[in-house]
Amino acid sequence: MRDGAATGIELTCRKTGMREHLFPSPDWALFLDVDGTLLHLAETPEAVEVSDHLHDVLVRLAPALGGAVALISGRRIEDLDRLFAPLRLPVAGLHGLEHRDAQGNVRLLGKTEMLSPMRGPLREFAAKHDGVLLEDKGRTLALHYRKAPHMESQSRRLVAGLAGRYADSLRVIDGKMVLEIKPRLSDKGVALRSFLDERLFRGRCPVFIGDDVTDEDAFRAVNDLGGYSIRVGNGRDSQARWQLPDVNAVLGWLEALPERLERESKNDDINE
Repeated sequence: MRDGAATGIELTCRKTGMREHLFPSPDWALFLDVDGTLLHLAETPEAVEVSDHLHDVLVRLAPALGGAVALISGRRIEDLDRLFAPLRLPVAGLHGLEHRDAQGNVRLLGKTEMLSPMRGPLREFAAKHDGVLLEDKGRTLALHYRKAPHMESQSRRLVAGLAGRYADSLRVIDGKMVLEIKPRLSDKGVALRSFLDERLFRGRCPVFIGDDVTDEDAFRAVNDLGGYSIRVGNGRDSQARWQLPDVNAVLGWLEALPERLERESKNDDINE
């Protein structure tokens, strides 16, 4: 019999609301959102910080899972590499529009020209309203109003009007005080499935941790594949089946994984 206190990692089951032990396995493929999951949200995208502690946790975690650890983020790959340098993990950026596999090969979807009609109006809107920020990521456009919450309604009307003309090809992601316009060519669920087609990840059980509406596509994909979908924070309407309370809890959970994997392996050897 497994000693849950020794090897299991506690999570909240969203269906029952009860704390339960999840037993880690070396055949997991671990996929991680970044902002709001690994990093505390900041007023601007540039204001986030990657601690030495987080960096060390990721460095220890990847070998424990045979390298099957990837980031799936709304940020660009170049921004993620800068944040986590010198660590370079497999990564999907811009919700899967950018994809770097375990061998370092990069695939890009969509073109910056797809969003050209929206750049001018969004840039002008942000310039006129203090606290509103336009983050131009090339293949996506994100309008942030975290520093100007009173501008939410106007921001929504503008984005809906601009993107609505191209509804067949573009999608608006309604995030945490940010509205992001992106091509419908990929999402985090598609990105996760693409990783699972790669040799390093193939045949493994997918585990995805995210915190926002942008992560729901990945939660659904993981559920369909029989993996573990983990939401950071409440997210009442989320498809995730498990829950961790906050970023600090995620870091503690990840930090414990290598040791728990080793203990689980020893328990399996004894049971055999």
